[in-house]
Amino acid sequence: MSPAPSRPRIRPWLVVGDLALAAAWVCAGALVKLFVYGGLGLAGRPEAEAVKVSLSIVYMFLFAWLEAASGGASYNPLTVLAAALASHGGPAVYLFTAFARIPAQVIGAVLGVKLIQLTFPNVGKGARLSVGAHHGALAEGLATFMVVMVSVTLKKKEMKSFFMKTWITSMWKNTIHILSSDITGGIMNPASAFAWAYARGDHTTFDHLLVYWLAPCKQPCWEYGQ
Repeated sequence: MSPAPSRPRIRPWLVVGDLALAAAWVCAGALVKLFVYGGLGLAGRPEAEAVKVSLSIVYMFLFAWLEAASGGASYNPLTVLAAALASHGGPAVYLFTAFARIPAQVIGAVLGVKLIQLTFPNVGKGARLSVGAHHGALAEGLATFMVVMVSVTLKKKEMKSFFMKTWITSMWKNTIHILSSDITGGIMNPASAFAWAYARGDHTTFDHLLVYWLAPCKQPCWEYGQ
């Protein structure tokens, strides 16, 4: 008789990795925009988006490698929430994710935004919601659903190639980001959205909660919680 599969273990050190990666992620995104718009002087030019996407793919590969090297740390609450649901690890794993890992990511993102604003005061104030709350929630929820759907598909296919898996997900995320950027900013990361909203002072509004937390977090719950 084969032994029963072991239940997922709680790994407290991931909290530190989550915090560090979340801080680095918001800094990386802001630095790319500063480099493209300020350093290269491409603000308002059509080629700016192509350069941004190219640089985004590069740092997405870097963060994918860091996630693997750290044993599962992540910069995105949706990633750890989906992983907790998919693991069927029981209440302990869910509680650890909800009350330790996700808050660490939020704190890390806030610290990252504070650092980048202190270092580069002209960095801006992040993406803003440019439509009504319900329209924005639909757009952000749909964008997140499409990204999660691809992640689930790749997981089910058990793709072994790190390069191909990261290439597909990074291209898909950038495509969805471009399509939704004029509506919600195409953030698809509640921690990053909160960090920029906190810097602006609008992080406690109903619109922010609905669009950047409730709508995106519903997608991994729907995909993995069935």
